[in-house]
Order: sequence, then structure tokens, then C-alpha cells
Amino acid sequence: MTEKAIFAGGCFWCMIQPFDQQPGIISVTSGYTGGHTANPTYEQVKSHRTGHTEAVEIIFDDQIISYEKLVEIYWQQTDPTDALGQFEDRGDNYRPVIFYLNEQQKEIAEKSKQELQNSGRFKEKIVTTIEPAAVFYPAEDYHQDFYKKEPKRYEKAHELRGEFLEKKWEKEIK
Repeated sequence: MTEKAIFAGGCFWCMIQPFDQQPGIISVTSGYTGGHTANPTYEQVKSHRTGHTEAVEIIFDDQIISYEKLVEIYWQQTDPTDALGQFEDRGDNYRPVIFYLNEQQKEIAEKSKQELQNSGRFKEKIVTTIEPAAVFYPAEDYHQDFYKKEPKRYEKAHELRGEFLEKKWEKEIK
């Protein structure tokens, strides 16, 4: 059966590849969610006036990959201690959020967040929020599959994130 997950973790360009390459993933779409403007554009979201957060919407086959596994992958892509953006991307539109679509997703996300906090991997408090999903608006076509279309620009955009993740997750990143 297909399900949906929505995660925000900074620039959506860097959030596609880690999910896109997993078995059971049907699609990963860059977009905007959580704001008050219908059908926002990238320029509008970037202005910090719409209330939206850059996010990815993942359609997946839950018989092949679980929501729990997606949440685990999510943590390994973000700095969950930084509420003001992610890496070089700063501002409310880059904040880390797990958007849940039902109570089961909410429970899984909250349990996972508590386990991460208790693990001692991060000295600081885990500040990633867990919020109900809002309308998800797909971003413009040029933002979709950015890592495939613009590999050199993607690599540059992913540089700081990659360095941080290697230090925090070492062998666990696949």
C-alpha cells in the first residue's frame, strides 16, 4: 500500500537524494508546506512572508520501506539541534520539521525524537518540531530532482551538510 511522508530539513535540494535512492520509494517531490499563501512560488517563500517551509513529500510502498525507516533516514540528513535553519540555509523556511499525516506517524516521530535525545549523540536539545501536515505545494520543475539535473551545484550545496553528517553519523549513513 502506498503512503505519504513529509519532511523539512533545510534546502529541499539536499533532501531528495537520501530518500530517492531507497527501495520502496515511489516519488520524492520538492515543495512548500505550512504557510498561509496558496500556490506559493520559490521567490515568495524565499521572502519569508508566506510562512512556508521548504520540504519534501515522499510517496512510498509501506510493504517495502516503513515510515519508521524514513524517520531514521530523516534524522541522518539534518542537524536536529538547529531550529533556525539547516547548515548554510538560514531562516524559518529552512527549519527542521517532521510533518505527520496521522496519529501513527505522530507517535513514531515523537518516539524516535525522544530516542535520539536520549542517545547522547547530540549534547544540545533536539529542537526539530513534529507538526500536523498542511497543504503541500510542489515546487517549480527546476527544483525537482535537482541532484540529477545539476550534480555539480548539488554537490556544492550539500558540502557543509555532508561534513556535519559524516561527523555525527559516521558509519550509519548509507
